[in-house]
Amino acid sequence: MGRLLAIDYGLKRTGIAVTDPDRIIASGLTTVPTHTLLNFLSDYMGKEQVDEIIVGLPMQMNNQPSETEPHIKGFLRKLSKKYPDIPLQRVDERFTSKMAHQTMLDGGLKKMQRQNKALVDEISATIILQTYLNKPF
Repeated sequence: MGRLLAIDYGLKRTGIAVTDPDRIIASGLTTVPTHTLLNFLSDYMGKEQVDEIIVGLPMQMNNQPSETEPHIKGFLRKLSKKYPDIPLQRVDERFTSKMAHQTMLDGGLKKMQRQNKALVDEISATIILQTYLNKPF
């Protein structure tokens, strides 16, 4: 059984999280500059079996897609072309950044650590993945 991989796509940085091979635990993997994302995924998926990719769906409070959605759709087209056999799922990512900040607070991280945007993106990807894992099927 392969891992599930989650992506919190951003215009500058993208947070990535993965499950263990048994798909029990979601863990932050890293944050990469978005322009290097496809190369990072190629390297990672060359070493690890990934059975499914979950990508955050940024929605506004009025249920309209956010301004980053067209960029994400472009990325998803490239990803689908490169990995046609790997299913792509979308998960509403509203409030994941706020939840990531709260997680950092609850974890006792100091103010300077909480200002690390890359860490926020990685935690957000982990929340997206955990949300997917908790979803009833």
